[in-house]
Amino acid sequence: MKRARRGRDPGGWLSPRRKTAMQRIWDVFRHFFLLGLMSFGGPAAHLGYFHKRFVTQLGWLDDAAYARMISLSQFLPGPGSSQTGFAIGLYHAGALGGLAAFVAFTLPSFLLMWLLATADAAFTDNPWLPQIIKGLKLLAVVVVADATLAMWRKFCLKRLSAGLALGTAILLIAFPGNGMQLMALGLSALAAFWLRDTEPAAESSGPLFKGFRALPLLVFLALFLLLPLLAGSGALWQLLDSFYHAGSLVFGGGHVVLPLLQEAVAEQMGPDRFLTGYAAAQAVPGPMFSLAAFLGAEMWPGSPLLGALLATLAIFLPGFLLLAGIRGGWEQLSARPAVAAASAGINAAVVGLLIAALYKPVFPSAVHTAGEMALVLAGFLLLRVLRLPIALMVLLFGLAGLFV
Repeated sequence: MKRARRGRDPGGWLSPRRKTAMQRIWDVFRHFFLLGLMSFGGPAAHLGYFHKRFVTQLGWLDDAAYARMISLSQFLPGPGSSQTGFAIGLYHAGALGGLAAFVAFTLPSFLLMWLLATADAAFTDNPWLPQIIKGLKLLAVVVVADATLAMWRKFCLKRLSAGLALGTAILLIAFPGNGMQLMALGLSALAAFWLRDTEPAAESSGPLFKGFRALPLLVFLALFLLLPLLAGSGALWQLLDSFYHAGSLVFGGGHVVLPLLQEAVAEQMGPDRFLTGYAAAQAVPGPMFSLAAFLGAEMWPGSPLLGALLATLAIFLPGFLLLAGIRGGWEQLSARPAVAAASAGINAAVVGLLIAALYKPVFPSAVHTAGEMALVLAGFLLLRVLRLPIALMVLLFGLAGLFV
């Protein structure tokens, strides 16, 4: 048997099939941890980083499978980019891989938000930190633009699919909001199904997962019904109930969860302190739902670390349970020939969603001057043409943020 060559193995020195379960879990953890350290820019930027690392560089899954993961996360409540990362971990290394992806990607922002809640002066007194973050937000523009271009070339090769992508982008730019996102995905699927002119979903190895899973769905429902009954038993149960239901009922990610969380903590936290945490959650890398760590620490001052842990687990858990239960049925439906056209429409709409996200909030939150725009274009050249490693790009843009 020939030995695997290092240069040809996208997943490392062993292919995923030959690695042990623990090696695959470790691979998931280390890659997501590095992304958790550098993924500034919000959910759209996270999807760009995921595409660059797991589709383009590592080859863990193809564009079609990745697009199906994104589309499912858009239809479910919870943090969309974290659910996509959780699904990648599930696919590559099973249930423990999904858990490793969540822990690794969330850990850096969790620790930063917990530290901010307990010792915020250490962060606010550093004048160079906002400048570094500014540079990394510019990198997020580059990464989202790169991922959008790559997915456009994959899913928008015909006139109808290109039209669906651009129509979705126009609709979401003109009428932003999560409800409009769901409507755009649904309309694109229907249009592609009836007109049958889009290219079929890109060739894939078939469904990543098979069948619905009853246990995660039953756990989700049981907690959804039982936690309100236990909320009156003490502050701990009330904290779990508040954050679990916020994660269960919000579509569209961290920005949309804001009013639910503000209402949940209104009695224990003033609006100024709440907005401090919200602003910090937008500045740190990783998921916006890490705001729960800040709020949990504030709500449980006797043991802020425990409060941060419970709040974070409670707000992420519903979305992960739903994805674990539904993903197999979604995959099987997407793989059927009768649904292939609709899947192609959804894939095109996902590209439109990324275009709209690039316009807002990714681009306007980072680019304000001609110098910053020049830096974005230079970064696109370095990433797309010269193919610099993303870790080196992070270093360069972090340093550039000190001077722009």
